Amino acid sequence: MKLNITLLTQFVLTGLTHPPQWKVPLFLLFLVIYLITIVGNLGLIALICNDPGLHIPMYLFLGSLAFVDTWLSSTVTPKMLLDFFAKSKLMSLSECMIQFFSFGISATTECFLLAAMAYDRYIAICKPLLYPVIMTNRLCIRLLILSFVGGFIHVLLHEGFLYRLTFCNSNIIHHFYCDVMPLLKISCTDPSLNYLMLFIFSGSIQVFSILTILISYTLVLLSILKQKSIKGIKKAFSTCGAHLLSVSLYYGSLLFMYVRPASPQVDDVDMMDSVFYTVIIPVLNPIIYSLRNKQVKNSLQKILRRNA
Repeated sequence: MKLNITLLTQFVLTGLTHPPQWKVPLFLLFLVIYLITIVGNLGLIALICNDPGLHIPMYLFLGSLAFVDTWLSSTVTPKMLLDFFAKSKLMSLSECMIQFFSFGISATTECFLLAAMAYDRYIAICKPLLYPVIMTNRLCIRLLILSFVGGFIHVLLHEGFLYRLTFCNSNIIHHFYCDVMPLLKISCTDPSLNYLMLFIFSGSIQVFSILTILISYTLVLLSILKQKSIKGIKKAFSTCGAHLLSVSLYYGSLLFMYVRPASPQVDDVDMMDSVFYTVIIPVLNPIIYSLRNKQVKNSLQKILRRNA
């Protein structure tokens, strides 16, 4: 018996599930968050570019993180905002793949950047005399290039495996952007291999990054605690605590989404988890990493006084 199977090439994003009366408040909330994200991150990039005193590895990493946060947020948020009021939420398969590709590169690159930034702080605080020798601008640029290349290769792998899937039963993606997990859950093809690749590669990247960050900041804390300086201890907990808070929120949500055992349905918890690392974290990072930084604030004050 021959079965007629129609392969689907158009998808419908359900968006965030919410009561109808929440549509306008949620739209305004996410619009404000997105605007703050863009202004904060692009402002930080401009500040670093315009101040030669900030052309050192620490701030090159910060500028790159701001760029990636802008990229990540811009990949997801504009489409989500449009879908609040769009009559048709259709998205072609190619558009879906492009959005996932863009999201995957930025999200993975951010993992590598956070690890590189933690290593940079370890060298700066634990080996201050050797810092200019070890963490040169040349090494910094290499680490940045490796971060972006690693993000590109990682998402290219998953993108390739997505093309082996077919969609014939449902074209409803229970999410507010095209991500790999919701696509796997509506596939007609057995996605076991895709889940395995996700667990192996995404899990390995996250474990490597998390271990690098935890070891680096643990050594930083131990180094400062040895100084027996109350001021130094407060500074350590202030700086490392804020950084670890950002890292915990980002990696916690990623681990929950991609490394935990797969559930047959996408639920509201999955989407709230995604909101954290695609919308909330990009707006928090400039505050956590930059506005608490004395040199960044001094540089901003100089520019404001100059333009006053």
